[in-house]
Amino acid sequence: MRVGIYARVSRESSSNDNQLLILREYCTKMGYDIYAEYVDIVSGGSSNRIEFNRMMVDASKRKYDMLLFYALDRFSRQGLRITIQHLQSLESYGVSYKSYSEQYIDSAGIFGDVIIALLATLAKQERIRLSERVHAGLARARQQGRIGGRPKLDDKTVDKIKIMKADGYSIVDISKKLKVSRSSVYQYL
Repeated sequence: MRVGIYARVSRESSSNDNQLLILREYCTKMGYDIYAEYVDIVSGGSSNRIEFNRMMVDASKRKYDMLLFYALDRFSRQGLRITIQHLQSLESYGVSYKSYSEQYIDSAGIFGDVIIALLATLAKQERIRLSERVHAGLARARQQGRIGGRPKLDDKTVDKIKIMKADGYSIVDISKKLKVSRSSVYQYL
């Protein structure tokens, strides 16, 4: 089995060596061939991780069969939903994944489907809770007399948007000429 190893630390002063030594030793013990090691020195909450992105591209090309990481928080700290999206992307590429220190996070194991279903359910619950918090905040703002959302455009501006679009103006040009956001222009087309 070809394995990609992912290791990450948050600061230059930290060292990936411990993670890498343990993961290499594990691969040797299991008889896995290490295809590549992807090592980032950046916060796990950042979406700008060069080696992480290279790892995902290689996974999409099936350059390795399994991704091995030391712990889920070393893999990603971008929040439950995004982390699960990354794991689901690996699955869709046909690449399994395994956390060395959290044996239950193993898509190749006998409970792989259960773990994926559980993580997806947790992500769904997080989205529901976020939606509830947003609705509660909007309700509180309304009670305090504040009205949220984008202000509606007057009829004259809406008519200008439609005429300009019919005359062949682009969304960007309409937005600039009328001094309204592009999303507002889209909303009234």
